[in-house]
Amino acid sequence: MAKFSNPVSFSRQFGIDPLILERAGALNPLLNVDTKLFIDPLLLGESRHHEIKTNARGRLKAHFETVLKLLKLSTQRDDAAWRQAARLMDFPEFSATCLGYGAASVHGSGFGYTKRSKVLSTAKEIIDLGVEDPDVFLLIPLLEESIGPDLISDMTTRIIVPDLAAFTERVLHDTSISTQRFKFEEHSFDLPINPFSKAAMPIVLVPKDVLSCLPTASDWSEVAHAAAENAALRHRVNQYIGDIWQRKTRKDKALLRANVLRSRRGVEALLEAIHGGSRTGYDFDADPLGLGAWRSVLEKIASDEPLQLMKPQKWTLDAVFQVVRKIVGQFGFLIEKKGLCKLLWHQGKPHHENVAQRIFFAVAHAYCNANNIDITPEADTGSGVVDFKFSEGRSARVLVETKLSNNRKLLRGFEHQLEAYKTSEQTIRAVYLVIDIGGMAKKDKALIELRNEQTRRGKAASDLVFVNGFVPPSASNR
Repeated sequence: MAKFSNPVSFSRQFGIDPLILERAGALNPLLNVDTKLFIDPLLLGESRHHEIKTNARGRLKAHFETVLKLLKLSTQRDDAAWRQAARLMDFPEFSATCLGYGAASVHGSGFGYTKRSKVLSTAKEIIDLGVEDPDVFLLIPLLEESIGPDLISDMTTRIIVPDLAAFTERVLHDTSISTQRFKFEEHSFDLPINPFSKAAMPIVLVPKDVLSCLPTASDWSEVAHAAAENAALRHRVNQYIGDIWQRKTRKDKALLRANVLRSRRGVEALLEAIHGGSRTGYDFDADPLGLGAWRSVLEKIASDEPLQLMKPQKWTLDAVFQVVRKIVGQFGFLIEKKGLCKLLWHQGKPHHENVAQRIFFAVAHAYCNANNIDITPEADTGSGVVDFKFSEGRSARVLVETKLSNNRKLLRGFEHQLEAYKTSEQTIRAVYLVIDIGGMAKKDKALIELRNEQTRRGKAASDLVFVNGFVPPSASNR
C-alpha cells in the first residue's frame, strides 16, 4: 500500500450523490490517490456507452493503423517515416482519470523515449513479417520484458481522451458542478478541475465497464487459457509458438518472443488467442481486490459506529498512544462483532494483506479526522515501509504495523522490522496488529514470548494485539 493521508472521492469533493455516478456507469474516483484499475483496450468495443463503444474503439484503431502505415514505409530507424510514427507514439503523462499505480498521488511516470523506441522496434518487426493488424500493439507486454500492460492502458487512455471527456460531459450535464474549458484535439469540453493537482488539471471520468485489474493481453497464462478452450486454436498456437502455458521464467519469455516473431503465422496465432479469449472487466460487486470495501468504511464508519475520543490538553507520546490503542480496540470490535471481517475475504479465501491494511486505514482515518490527529499510511522511514504512523507534532509518534496471520514473516516483522521502524521514526511506542485468518499455528505464542523477552531485557516492547478475522457461521449453521 502507498503513502496517502486523506483520500477524497469525486462525489464527496463536489457534493453530489454517488448514485448519480453509479447509475451512469461511471467510476467514482479518488482524486488524490490512484485507483489500481486500468482501461482495457479490448473492452472498448464491449462498452454500453456510445462514446466508447463506437467512437473510442474507432479512434484507437485509426491511430494505430496510421502508425503501422508509417512503420511500413520506414526503411531504417530514425528516417522521416519512423520519426513521424514516434511522434504519434508520444504519450505525455495524463493523470486526469486518477487510475494506475501512482499510489500516493494521481501522477504516473509517463511513456518515455526508451519504452517508446522499444514498442516501435517490436511493432516494426511484426509489420515486416506481413502482419498489419493494429492490435499488434497490444502484444507488446507479452514480448518485451520492460513493457508492462499498464503502459498499454496509458497509451489507450491518451488516445481516447476526447471520447472519455465527452462521456464525462454527458454524465455531469445535469449537475451543478463548476467546470473549465479544456481542448483535446479539435474538440473542447467543459470538465471539472481536480483541486488536489498543482496545475489546472481536469477530471475525466471513466466508464466502469472498460476497467480491469490489468489489460486483457497482460501475460501468457491468459493466452494459454484462451487456447485451451478451443482445440483448433490450441493446435495453431502450439504449432507456431510452442507450449506457452509451461513458460514462466524470463528466459522462457525470450524464447517465446523468438518463436512468435519467427513467422507471420506465429503472430497471427497469438492475435487470434487474444481476440478469442473471454473478456470481462473488473467485477465491482464481488470486488476481488477489495478496492471498494475500504472506501465505504472510510465514508460511513464514523457515523454508523461513533467512537468518542477524549482530546487531551497536551498531545504527549502517551496521549497519542492511548488514542491509537482505543482506535485499534475499536477496529478489533468492528471486525469481530460488527461484520467488518467479511471485507477480509473473497469467495472463501482471505484477501491480500494490503486489503486489511486499507480497511484499518479507513477505520483509523474516520476516527482521527475529527480529532486533529495526523495519520500517515506507510510512511517512508528510511529502513523500509511501516504501515501506519500516527503523530501530533515531531515528538509524539506511534507506529502501527498490520499483519495477517498467514504472513510467512510474521515473527521477523515483530522482532526486527518494527524495531527498525521505531528507531528510524525516533519513537518507542508501536502496536503490532495481527489479524487471524488462518495459518497462525503457534506463531501467536511465539510472538508473545518474543515480547516477553524484550521486556525482560528492559526494552520498550511494542504492544501485541490479536484480532479474530474469521467470518462467524450464520445462526442457522451454528
